[in-house]
Amino acid sequence: MPTHRLPSRAKVIGGNPGLQHFATFRYPLGYGSFLGISVAILLSLPLASVARKDAGGRPVREFPAELIEDKIRGGLVGQLLGNLNGLPHEFKYIEEPGDVRDYVPALPDGAWTDDDTDIEWTYVVAMHRQRRLLLPWDNIRSLWQTHINRRIWSSNQYARQLMDLGIDPPATGLVALNPWAEFNIAGQFCAETFGLIAPGLPETAATIGTHYTSVVVSGEPLQATQLFTAMIATAFLTADLQEILNAGQQACDPQSRLLQVVRQVLAWHKQFPDDWRATRQKIKETYDIYGKSHRGRNGYEINTACIIAALLYGQGDFVKSMTLAFNFGWDADCNAATVGTILGVRQGWQWMQKQGWRIQDRYRNTTREGLPEDETITRFGDRLIELARLAVTEAGGEYTKNAAGKHIYRIPVQQPRCVHPLAMDEKNTQQLARLYSPQKLLDGLRSADEQTRARSAYLAIALGYSNEVRQRDEAAWKAGLAALDKYPKVVQAIHYYTPATELANQLRQSAVQAGLARPPKKLPLW
Repeated sequence: MPTHRLPSRAKVIGGNPGLQHFATFRYPLGYGSFLGISVAILLSLPLASVARKDAGGRPVREFPAELIEDKIRGGLVGQLLGNLNGLPHEFKYIEEPGDVRDYVPALPDGAWTDDDTDIEWTYVVAMHRQRRLLLPWDNIRSLWQTHINRRIWSSNQYARQLMDLGIDPPATGLVALNPWAEFNIAGQFCAETFGLIAPGLPETAATIGTHYTSVVVSGEPLQATQLFTAMIATAFLTADLQEILNAGQQACDPQSRLLQVVRQVLAWHKQFPDDWRATRQKIKETYDIYGKSHRGRNGYEINTACIIAALLYGQGDFVKSMTLAFNFGWDADCNAATVGTILGVRQGWQWMQKQGWRIQDRYRNTTREGLPEDETITRFGDRLIELARLAVTEAGGEYTKNAAGKHIYRIPVQQPRCVHPLAMDEKNTQQLARLYSPQKLLDGLRSADEQTRARSAYLAIALGYSNEVRQRDEAAWKAGLAALDKYPKVVQAIHYYTPATELANQLRQSAVQAGLARPPKKLPLW
């Protein structure tokens, strides 16, 4: 079937053996011996790296492979702990902060798929199988239609309906077509894994991350992708939280509102260095301004603020920072997953094992049909490690052996950079409007293909062309609406699954004015 797709963006991109049980997990001989060094050295990563130049004279950092891969596994486990241990606290603390105490990280029954990790896992499995970091847009749409059909919400859910019309990413993440895309935190919680596969490569991490999160968001939420993937990638290089935060800020568009959120939280922390509740109150007063709607509680501003505050007041302590991520509230599981990923990289899996936490080596697939049913956390980590080797190589580095026969990573020195400025989204929207002129949409409405007619009707409504097209050919317009009605989930999404925002209100009103009646009853989309 014909599809809508924007031209691909320029591609800037320049396991260990399976282990049986996490509860008693020890690395193979030679691995554990290296990682017997002190935690102080582990956290002072530059001490474990060697500054060199490659054959072309470019600066690289050389790391023992065991260290980098331990940190990848630590970041993954931290992400899973934050997500799944955070679920009981999700949207529980709004008016007042939480009062979680004596938190002990644990996954005694193993981990399971949840949208904080399983959308990334879907990509990771495909990337690993294809040995490709940036999957093509039509491939991504096929992955969603095959595997991602339930347990999705907000911008992810809306994008999924657009795909059924034959609309390819990244158009599915443009605000003009997806009213959730302007604020939803999918740019955060669908991104952490991409920082893990780009160790020490903040620009590469942001490039990979925005490639995938642009499927469902644009604008400021993509700045969140760049912020957090750059922070995760930088956590491989330093234990200094300020350096990690600086890297994240450097990856944001200087004009972004999200960057101002980060700077505001830094200022509040300086003002109230010993009182996280005072900063939490400031966050609430400043960003919880949309009532009970998802616009605020599921928005990038308030949740980014909570993550940064939890890191600052947690002072690098894993348990304390996670506890704070829960207690700051709002979308607490998403926020704790991001905090856990950053600090999991910083600490490493070997350190986590020494804490005595009960973590079963299992990643149960409860949501994504057609993907492995027997995945383990170890295997998930293996996939990330193999992709990290690919990312390092494509960035101009190496995964190789040193003179002593030990595996090492030679990672190019890479600075954080904004790879997706805000202006790019405006250009993409303008390109979409040019691509789908009223005449082009009218041609689509006259097509013999039902999906083409339905897609053309939706695009005309979303882009504000429906009146013009309708006046030019009433019969073709009616045929388009009839075709669109054959996609009841799309119609449901327009009328019942859009946020309480100005853009969404305009979309709903445009649909009604165009003759797309509101269904009498709200029905589930999965």
